[in-house]
Amino acid sequence: MSSDSMDATTHDLPERAEVLIDVPLGGFIKRDDAGRFDYISPFPCPFNYGSVPGTVAPDGDRIDAVVFGDKLAAGTRVTLPVRGIVDFVDAGREDPKWICSPEPLTEGQRRIVTLFFVSYGPMKSALNLVRGAFGKTACRGVRLVR
Repeated sequence: MSSDSMDATTHDLPERAEVLIDVPLGGFIKRDDAGRFDYISPFPCPFNYGSVPGTVAPDGDRIDAVVFGDKLAAGTRVTLPVRGIVDFVDAGREDPKWICSPEPLTEGQRRIVTLFFVSYGPMKSALNLVRGAFGKTACRGVRLVR
């Protein structure tokens, strides 16, 4: 993705977002909206992970969100500033992840997000192949905007 299209994506980020937590900090299991197993991680999630109710990402699901801060239980709703975006593509479809945090991210937190999604890409790509979904799956970068 060119930096121009990345800028267009980040330009549209809201100041704040309500996030429904799916995977607590340290969790291993991500479920879909029906409660079925979607993904089991080989390592614990280094942040809370969820989705933004009332949104639709280009892949047809709600926009995913990374949430820094204290561990939050699955099902918790929290409203936080949107600090940036993970530019991710899943089986050839745009699948952005908003980065939310009460405070601006540190350089260490930015590295954690980048490392997590760069590592997640190949694992999700393999899972997609098993599920019959083809197309590129990868992290193309992390952009902080606030």
